[in-house]
Amino acid sequence: MNLIVVNQPKNWSLHIPGVPVVAARTYLTDPQYSEQRNLRVFNLCRSYRYQSTGYYVSLLAMARGQKPLPSITTIQDMKTLAIARVVADDLDELIQRSLRPLRSDFFTLRVYFGKNLAKRYDELSQSLFRSFQAPLLRADFARVEEEWVLRNIGPIAGNDIPEGHRDFVIQSATEFFRNNRLPRQRRSTASYDMAILLDPDAEKAPSNKGAIRKFVSAARRLGIDTELIDQEDFGRIAEFDALFIRETTAVHHHTYRFARRAAAEGLVVIDDPDSIARCTNKVYLAEMLRRYKVPIPQTLVVHKDNRDRIVAEIGLPCILKQPDSSFSQGVFKANDEAELQACVDRLLEKSDLIVAQKFMPTPFDWRIGILEREAIFACKYFMAGGHWQITETGEQGVRYGDVEAVPLDQVPEVVLKTALRAAKPIGDGLYGVDVKQFGDEVCVIEVNDNPNVDAGYEDRILGDTLYDRIMGVFLKRIQSRRNGVAKATT
Repeated sequence: MNLIVVNQPKNWSLHIPGVPVVAARTYLTDPQYSEQRNLRVFNLCRSYRYQSTGYYVSLLAMARGQKPLPSITTIQDMKTLAIARVVADDLDELIQRSLRPLRSDFFTLRVYFGKNLAKRYDELSQSLFRSFQAPLLRADFARVEEEWVLRNIGPIAGNDIPEGHRDFVIQSATEFFRNNRLPRQRRSTASYDMAILLDPDAEKAPSNKGAIRKFVSAARRLGIDTELIDQEDFGRIAEFDALFIRETTAVHHHTYRFARRAAAEGLVVIDDPDSIARCTNKVYLAEMLRRYKVPIPQTLVVHKDNRDRIVAEIGLPCILKQPDSSFSQGVFKANDEAELQACVDRLLEKSDLIVAQKFMPTPFDWRIGILEREAIFACKYFMAGGHWQITETGEQGVRYGDVEAVPLDQVPEVVLKTALRAAKPIGDGLYGVDVKQFGDEVCVIEVNDNPNVDAGYEDRILGDTLYDRIMGVFLKRIQSRRNGVAKATT
């Protein structure tokens, strides 16, 4: 089933036969849409700005197992000029051939469901649509020293379609829905070197210096050369066969751009961009875990129209989460009504949706490290002394609770099974699942896409074997991709 989502249906004038139109707020909050699986969601909201309503339409469609167009990765790609240039480089011959007859120095190409009014631009329109799968696209080109350059690419709001184009848009959309398929993206191949992305100045990083040395040594033992890179090396990604991100990730961050660029170049990458987009947003995780019936604390996705339900449904004290929080930052405890309202006000200024959860105190959280859908290590992360989180940031700096590595065969079976269930729908990358245990009952707090692997902590049980195992997955995937390319070219 196809569904068009817009901000205000009463202002939507493009009626596609057989395709219902629904308001974005209704799609986000009405249970009938969260339960549907075989649904393709065409997100035609006015804006896809980060954490806007349009952004959350695509994000929650992904969490619900539906197929959004555009996806979160496409939305971020369109905002990232560097990724747009990568795509433009791949399409350079087609761009020059298509635009060479033009007399002007500037040109805007409007792409409606993969088509343009002028048939001579069909091939270019289809290629751009395959790379940036959004229903309505605008690509701005400029002539620079006799060569055409892609300056910008982004979505077109439905209200910005010229009056003379509307019949063509309806025709293109109708044909697209009738064909009922999306064009496939093309991937390139890569080589046999690994880049490890680090922030040398980061106070909190997923791996300490000792762990990085052990990763490098493990890679060397397996015949993989490594190079430590930072955000200034974005243009060099194509030199490597694999990218290992050991820096705190976020969608609105250079780590995501690195992951997207690496994936576009055909590299093996951990964390992959889909895992970053899924794990770094607490709203997505809450919706996804609920969909897969993974136990979580009592949870409410909060927006400005339902904030008055927090106390009744969650109670006090409760936990409030900024959607893209990490390392316990952006997570707050509200003890009373005044703290609750002040915190909600503050968080809703940054995001249209936030998460409220029941406060469930425990002396420690389980952290289960998972790679390729198998548990590889387990730890108990104890709360910082006198605090409700495993870290406490104050005037004296950051205090951490103790970390106790536990052999996997000593971890309660219900903890392991629940962690694996939580990570499975995210992907087959490297994850850390945080689980609270209450006797025989458990609940998942979150799934992290770049879990800590620190020398002296997570590796206390396995030692170098932990690093060998992670690097071994990179080697296996690199070899698999290379063999696939070899077969394709023989």
